Amino acid sequence: MCTVVVDVPRESGQPVRVLAVRDEDRRRPWRGLGDWWPAQPGVLGVRDDRAGGAWLAVDPGARRLAVMLNREDLSQRSDDEVVTRGGIPLQAVAGVLPETPATRGFNLVEVDADGASVVEWDGLTARRTRLTPGTHMVAHHSPDDPATPRIGRWLEDFRRVGVADGEGWWEPWLEVVAASTADPSTSVLRRDAHDGLVLESLLVCAAAVGAEGIDVREAVLSEPGEWDDALPERLRAGIAARPQ
Repeated sequence: MCTVVVDVPRESGQPVRVLAVRDEDRRRPWRGLGDWWPAQPGVLGVRDDRAGGAWLAVDPGARRLAVMLNREDLSQRSDDEVVTRGGIPLQAVAGVLPETPATRGFNLVEVDADGASVVEWDGLTARRTRLTPGTHMVAHHSPDDPATPRIGRWLEDFRRVGVADGEGWWEPWLEVVAASTADPSTSVLRRDAHDGLVLESLLVCAAAVGAEGIDVREAVLSEPGEWDDALPERLRAGIAARPQ
Protein backbone atom coordinates (compact mmCIF):
# COMPACT_ATOMS: atom_id res chain seq x y z
CA MET A 1 0.00 0.00 0.00
CA CYS A 2 1.29 3.45 -0.93
CA THR A 3 2.17 6.30 1.44
CA VAL A 4 1.84 10.05 0.95
CA VAL A 5 3.21 12.78 3.23
CA VAL A 6 1.71 16.25 2.69
CA ASP A 7 2.68 19.58 4.21
CA VAL A 8 0.07 22.34 3.94
CA PRO A 9 1.80 25.67 4.62
CA ARG A 10 0.86 27.79 7.62
CA GLU A 11 1.91 30.99 5.82
CA SER A 12 0.33 32.28 2.62
CA GLY A 13 2.51 32.28 -0.45
CA GLN A 14 4.30 29.03 0.42
CA PRO A 15 3.83 25.89 -1.71
CA VAL A 16 2.16 22.67 -0.64
CA ARG A 17 4.78 19.93 -0.48
CA VAL A 18 4.21 16.25 -1.18
CA LEU A 19 6.34 13.13 -0.79
CA ALA A 20 4.65 10.08 -2.37
CA VAL A 21 5.85 6.46 -2.29
CA ARG A 22 4.37 4.07 -4.85
CA ASP A 23 3.88 0.43 -3.84
CA GLU A 24 3.12 -2.10 -6.58
CA ASP A 25 3.93 -5.56 -7.91
CA ARG A 26 7.40 -5.19 -9.42
CA ARG A 27 6.32 -7.32 -12.39
CA ARG A 28 3.49 -4.97 -13.39
CA PRO A 29 4.68 -2.75 -16.26
CA TRP A 30 4.69 1.02 -15.77
CA ARG A 31 6.35 4.21 -16.99
CA GLY A 32 7.81 7.12 -15.05
CA LEU A 33 6.70 10.73 -15.20
CA GLY A 34 5.80 11.72 -18.72
CA ASP A 35 3.05 13.00 -21.03
CA TRP A 36 1.44 9.64 -21.75
CA TRP A 37 -2.19 10.74 -22.37
CA PRO A 38 -2.81 12.46 -25.75
CA ALA A 39 -6.38 13.29 -24.72
CA GLN A 40 -4.96 15.48 -21.94
CA PRO A 41 -2.08 17.41 -23.51
CA GLY A 42 0.30 18.90 -21.01
CA VAL A 43 -0.64 16.47 -18.23
CA LEU A 44 2.27 14.48 -16.83
CA GLY A 45 2.08 11.36 -14.73
CA VAL A 46 3.28 7.94 -13.69
CA ARG A 47 1.51 5.52 -16.04
CA ASP A 48 0.29 2.01 -15.33
CA ASP A 49 0.82 0.24 -18.65
CA ARG A 50 -1.56 -2.63 -17.93
CA ALA A 51 -4.67 -0.50 -17.39
CA GLY A 52 -3.49 2.74 -19.01
CA GLY A 53 -4.26 5.04 -16.09
CA ALA A 54 -2.11 7.03 -13.69
CA TRP A 55 -0.87 6.53 -10.14
CA LEU A 56 0.12 10.20 -9.95
CA ALA A 57 -0.93 12.94 -12.35
CA VAL A 58 0.09 16.59 -12.65
CA ASP A 59 -1.36 19.44 -14.69
CA PRO A 60 1.35 22.15 -14.48
CA GLY A 61 -0.84 24.76 -16.15
CA ALA A 62 -3.72 24.29 -13.72
CA ARG A 63 -1.37 23.93 -10.71
CA ARG A 64 -3.01 20.59 -9.82
CA LEU A 65 -1.60 17.28 -8.64
CA ALA A 66 -3.41 14.07 -7.69
CA VAL A 67 -2.07 10.76 -6.37
CA MET A 68 -3.94 7.51 -5.83
CA LEU A 69 -3.76 5.10 -2.88
CA ASN A 70 -5.77 1.88 -2.75
CA ARG A 71 -8.08 1.14 0.18
CA GLU A 72 -10.58 -1.56 1.11
CA ASP A 73 -13.69 -1.72 -1.06
CA LEU A 74 -16.90 -2.38 0.89
CA SER A 75 -19.16 -2.86 -2.11
CA GLN A 76 -20.30 -6.22 -3.43
CA ARG A 77 -19.59 -5.32 -7.06
CA SER A 78 -17.96 -7.88 -9.33
CA ASP A 79 -14.85 -7.11 -11.35
CA ASP A 80 -17.07 -6.65 -14.42
CA GLU A 81 -18.90 -3.81 -12.68
CA VAL A 82 -15.86 -1.63 -11.93
CA VAL A 83 -13.25 0.27 -13.94
CA THR A 84 -9.61 0.97 -13.21
CA ARG A 85 -8.77 3.42 -10.45
CA GLY A 86 -6.04 4.83 -12.69
CA GLY A 87 -8.50 7.13 -14.41
CA ILE A 88 -9.26 8.96 -11.16
CA PRO A 89 -6.04 11.05 -10.88
CA LEU A 90 -6.44 12.11 -14.51
CA GLN A 91 -10.03 13.16 -13.87
CA ALA A 92 -9.01 14.96 -10.69
CA VAL A 93 -6.40 17.19 -12.35
CA ALA A 94 -8.95 17.96 -15.07
CA GLY A 95 -11.43 19.06 -12.40
CA VAL A 96 -14.05 16.43 -13.35
CA LEU A 97 -13.85 13.91 -10.49
CA PRO A 98 -17.11 11.91 -10.34
CA GLU A 99 -19.20 12.03 -7.16
CA THR A 100 -19.76 8.25 -7.29
CA PRO A 101 -16.71 6.60 -8.89
CA ALA A 102 -17.20 3.32 -10.75
CA THR A 103 -14.02 1.91 -9.19
CA ARG A 104 -12.83 -0.09 -6.22
CA GLY A 105 -12.12 1.85 -3.04
CA PHE A 106 -9.37 4.43 -2.92
CA ASN A 107 -7.89 7.40 -1.12
CA LEU A 108 -7.07 10.25 -3.46
CA VAL A 109 -4.77 13.09 -2.41
CA GLU A 110 -5.59 16.26 -4.38
CA VAL A 111 -3.23 19.23 -4.23
CA ASP A 112 -3.48 22.71 -5.68
CA ALA A 113 -1.82 26.05 -4.99
CA ASP A 114 -4.35 26.75 -2.21
CA GLY A 115 -3.96 23.54 -0.20
CA ALA A 116 -4.75 19.82 -0.22
CA SER A 117 -7.73 17.49 0.20
CA VAL A 118 -8.21 13.75 0.60
CA VAL A 119 -11.13 11.98 -1.07
CA GLU A 120 -12.01 8.69 0.63
CA TRP A 121 -14.10 6.27 -1.46
CA ASP A 122 -14.97 2.88 0.05
CA GLY A 123 -17.11 1.68 -2.85
CA LEU A 124 -20.30 2.87 -1.16
CA THR A 125 -19.81 6.45 -0.02
CA ALA A 126 -17.33 9.23 -0.73
CA ARG A 127 -16.01 11.76 1.75
CA ARG A 128 -13.77 14.75 1.08
CA THR A 129 -11.55 16.21 3.84
CA ARG A 130 -9.67 19.48 3.42
CA LEU A 131 -6.33 19.12 5.19
CA THR A 132 -5.52 21.72 7.81
CA PRO A 133 -2.17 23.58 7.81
CA GLY A 134 0.61 21.29 8.98
CA THR A 135 2.04 17.89 8.04
CA HIS A 136 -0.18 14.87 7.34
CA MET A 137 0.23 11.24 6.31
CA VAL A 138 -2.15 9.23 4.14
CA ALA A 139 -2.09 5.47 3.54
CA HIS A 140 -5.04 3.07 3.20
CA HIS A 141 -7.29 4.43 5.97
CA SER A 142 -8.28 7.98 6.96
CA PRO A 143 -5.64 10.74 6.94
CA ASP A 144 -3.34 10.68 9.99
CA ASP A 145 -4.95 7.46 11.26
CA PRO A 146 -2.63 6.17 14.04
CA ALA A 147 -4.04 2.66 13.56
CA THR A 148 -1.86 2.46 10.44
CA PRO A 149 1.46 1.42 12.03
CA ARG A 150 3.72 3.59 9.89
CA ILE A 151 1.53 6.63 10.54
CA GLY A 152 1.30 5.95 14.26
CA ARG A 153 5.08 5.59 14.48
CA TRP A 154 6.42 8.22 12.06
CA LEU A 155 3.93 11.06 11.59
CA GLU A 156 5.26 13.04 14.55
CA ASP A 157 8.81 12.58 13.24
CA PHE A 158 7.84 14.02 9.86
CA ARG A 159 6.22 16.93 11.68
CA ARG A 160 9.21 17.45 13.96
CA VAL A 161 11.88 17.58 11.24
CA GLY A 162 9.80 19.71 8.87
CA VAL A 163 11.05 20.65 5.42
CA ALA A 164 14.35 22.27 4.56
CA ASP A 165 14.88 25.60 2.84
CA GLY A 166 15.78 25.59 -0.82
CA GLU A 167 15.66 23.04 -3.59
CA GLY A 168 16.28 19.98 -1.42
CA TRP A 169 13.34 20.67 0.90
CA TRP A 170 12.49 16.95 1.07
CA GLU A 171 15.81 15.82 2.58
CA PRO A 172 14.68 15.92 6.26
CA TRP A 173 11.69 13.79 5.29
CA LEU A 174 13.92 11.31 3.47
CA GLU A 175 15.98 10.97 6.66
CA VAL A 176 12.79 9.86 8.40
CA VAL A 177 12.06 7.43 5.57
CA ALA A 178 15.55 5.97 5.91
CA ALA A 179 15.20 5.63 9.70
CA SER A 180 11.84 3.91 9.32
CA THR A 181 13.36 0.98 7.42
CA ALA A 182 14.96 -0.33 10.62
CA ASP A 183 11.57 -1.84 11.51
CA PRO A 184 9.76 -3.49 8.56
CA SER A 185 6.45 -3.42 10.44
CA THR A 186 6.41 0.39 10.46
CA SER A 187 8.68 1.17 7.50
CA VAL A 188 7.52 3.77 4.99
CA LEU A 189 9.22 1.66 2.32
CA ARG A 190 7.11 -1.49 2.11
CA ARG A 191 7.27 -5.13 1.08
CA ASP A 192 3.85 -6.62 1.82
CA ALA A 193 1.89 -9.67 0.68
CA HIS A 194 -1.61 -8.65 -0.43
CA ASP A 195 -4.25 -10.70 -2.30
CA GLY A 196 -1.65 -13.18 -3.47
CA LEU A 197 0.78 -10.51 -4.65
CA VAL A 198 3.90 -9.00 -3.12
CA LEU A 199 3.59 -5.22 -3.20
CA GLU A 200 6.87 -3.32 -2.85
CA SER A 201 7.85 0.32 -2.80
CA LEU A 202 9.15 1.08 -6.30
CA LEU A 203 9.22 4.84 -6.71
CA VAL A 204 9.46 8.06 -4.69
CA CYS A 205 8.07 11.35 -6.01
CA ALA A 206 8.50 14.79 -4.46
CA ALA A 207 6.41 17.77 -5.53
CA ALA A 208 5.95 21.40 -4.55
CA VAL A 209 2.69 22.96 -5.75
CA GLY A 210 2.27 26.72 -5.47
CA ALA A 211 1.06 29.85 -7.18
CA GLU A 212 4.29 30.01 -9.21
CA GLY A 213 3.82 26.50 -10.60
CA ILE A 214 4.71 22.89 -9.90
CA ASP A 215 8.10 21.26 -9.37
CA VAL A 216 7.79 17.46 -9.43
CA ARG A 217 10.59 14.89 -9.35
CA GLU A 218 10.90 11.11 -9.21
CA ALA A 219 13.49 8.55 -8.14
CA VAL A 220 13.24 4.81 -8.71
CA LEU A 221 14.44 2.62 -5.84
CA SER A 222 17.46 0.51 -6.75
CA GLU A 223 15.94 -2.47 -4.94
CA PRO A 224 12.18 -2.36 -4.38
CA GLY A 225 11.22 -1.87 -0.75
CA GLU A 226 14.74 -1.01 0.41
CA TRP A 227 16.50 2.24 1.21
CA ASP A 228 19.72 3.20 -0.54
CA ASP A 229 21.87 6.23 0.15
CA ALA A 230 21.82 7.42 -3.47
CA LEU A 231 18.08 8.07 -3.37
CA PRO A 232 18.30 11.78 -2.33
CA GLU A 233 20.70 12.58 -5.16
CA ARG A 234 18.56 10.72 -7.72
CA LEU A 235 15.55 12.69 -6.52
CA ARG A 236 17.46 15.95 -7.04
CA ALA A 237 18.23 14.87 -10.61
CA GLY A 238 14.82 13.43 -11.41
CA ILE A 239 12.99 16.61 -12.36
CA ALA A 240 9.95 16.40 -14.62
CA ALA A 241 8.36 19.86 -14.39
CA ARG A 242 9.51 23.25 -13.19
CA PRO A 243 7.54 26.31 -12.09
CA GLN A 244 5.97 28.18 -15.00
